[in-house]
Amino acid sequence: MTFRRDDALRALIPHVAQDDIVVAVYQSCFDWLVLNPRDLNYVAVGAMGQASSHGLGLALANKGRRVIVLDGDGSLLMNLGSLVTVANAGVTNFYHFLSANRVYEVNGAHPLPGAETVDFAGLATAAGYAGSRSISTLEGFRDGLPRIFAQPGPQFAALEWVAGEDYPRDYNHIHSAEARTRFRRALARKVPA
Repeated sequence: MTFRRDDALRALIPHVAQDDIVVAVYQSCFDWLVLNPRDLNYVAVGAMGQASSHGLGLALANKGRRVIVLDGDGSLLMNLGSLVTVANAGVTNFYHFLSANRVYEVNGAHPLPGAETVDFAGLATAAGYAGSRSISTLEGFRDGLPRIFAQPGPQFAALEWVAGEDYPRDYNHIHSAEARTRFRRALARKVPA
């Protein structure tokens, strides 16, 4: 069973605190920016596979903030070693949500290698994440969010969802100096450690 990405992102919004950093890539990024525009949305990503690495750097440098990574499965496959790096970095403020739709969506919905067999939650467990699970229903996601965020990271959830509404892909915004400036200013505001 699967659920829609936009429905899940709407369910996530109430759990994202004002000072949380959200690192989102590809279609999850475009959807998130429409559904929850905020200055601490990190949009300086372009190289496929870098969401978890960028999120790790932000988590290490901002221990008083939670870092929520909205990653893509095709993207993560480009940088599987980051799972081990994240797991062994001691980042208790790192929450990794994976869009496990089994295709390279933004690039034409081409199927992933091993799409039917790869166990993303199992990979995160084997890498040493503090917690890992696969979620295939909207109710399971809604019910699971408080438990996920109540546990120290790194936490991982493979979300077996499908695309929802087709949100615009605003590349001009995610590559803009204005978006980066707003993020830097928001990040400079201090939060309790």
